[in-house]
Amino acid sequence: MDYVAAAEGVVGSTAAIGYGLAAIGPGIGVGLVFAAYIQSTARQPESSRMTLPYVWIGFAVIEALALLGIAFGFIWQGQL
Repeated sequence: MDYVAAAEGVVGSTAAIGYGLAAIGPGIGVGLVFAAYIQSTARQPESSRMTLPYVWIGFAVIEALALLGIAFGFIWQGQL
C-alpha cells in the first residue's frame, strides 16, 4: 500500500486534531494544581482557607490558556 496515496484521502480539520492534543496539557495542569492543594491541605489543614483562592486562580489561568488554544486553532484555520 502506498502511504502517500492513503494520506491524500484524509480530509478534515487539522485544527481540531491540534486542539485535541493541546487539551492534554490543561488537563494535566488542572490535575497538578488540585493534587498540590490536596497534598498541602493534608500536611497542614489549618492553611486550607488561605491557599484555596490560589487554587481557583491557578485553575482559571489554566482554563483561559485552554480557551486561547481553541481560539488560535480557529484563527489559524481561517474561520474567524
